[in-house]
Amino acid sequence: MTAAGERRWPITSDLALLRGHVHSHAAQAGLSGERLDDLLIAANEAAINVLEHGGGQGTVSVWREEGFLAVEVADSAGRLRPEDAARVRPSADASRGFGLWLMSQLCDQLSIDQDRRGSRVLLRMRLVRPSPSG
Repeated sequence: MTAAGERRWPITSDLALLRGHVHSHAAQAGLSGERLDDLLIAANEAAINVLEHGGGQGTVSVWREEGFLAVEVADSAGRLRPEDAARVRPSADASRGFGLWLMSQLCDQLSIDQDRRGSRVLLRMRLVRPSPSG
């Protein structure tokens, strides 16, 4: 997918650099404070998953769409499936499995797509937070 204004970077072991790219574009789009921090944590966790479980190669893309900032984290292994996005909280004694659940808690939307090219985790944050009344 190529969206207007999309920026894309390879995932490397330099996660601080990657977080810096995402931070810059998210701040320019209007995210700040806790919501910006939440997106950075979720994107970092998704990138770590690529390095540890997704074949070690992937990309992070950022763009604006329909009132959201979208961050796509893609890998080449393709192990994640759409149904993996519906995570329940792992038990307290679980040693793994918190990443996707955490991403779903931190972002407004989380979805996963899978095809012959690999898996893509899509994190979306509303740029204008809805009012408490709806």
